Amino acid sequence: MPDQYTDRALTCVECSADFSFTAGEQERHAQLGFTNEPKRGASCRAERKRNTPGGGQREMHVTVCGECGGEARVPFVPRNDKPVYCSKCFESKRTG
Repeated sequence: MPDQYTDRALTCVECSADFSFTAGEQERHAQLGFTNEPKRGASCRAERKRNTPGGGQREMHVTVCGECGGEARVPFVPRNDKPVYCSKCFESKRTG
């Protein structure tokens, strides 16, 4: 992972407008494990989310936190090969 990112201009696939993929956004994408750069600008992403069936609401799944044993609600089907954390434990691990 690069130590330093620089702002980059990208073109939205929906409206063809240029938008900035900032250094901070690039770093966050890398931290989350994303390998593709965004294809849409913020306004087109928001519009697409609003038009998604269910109003952009994700189906949440309840499981047990791998750290504290409490309830964890996650937007994906948990698998048994990796621990899943509640919001509090996830934030604690993320910030170190």
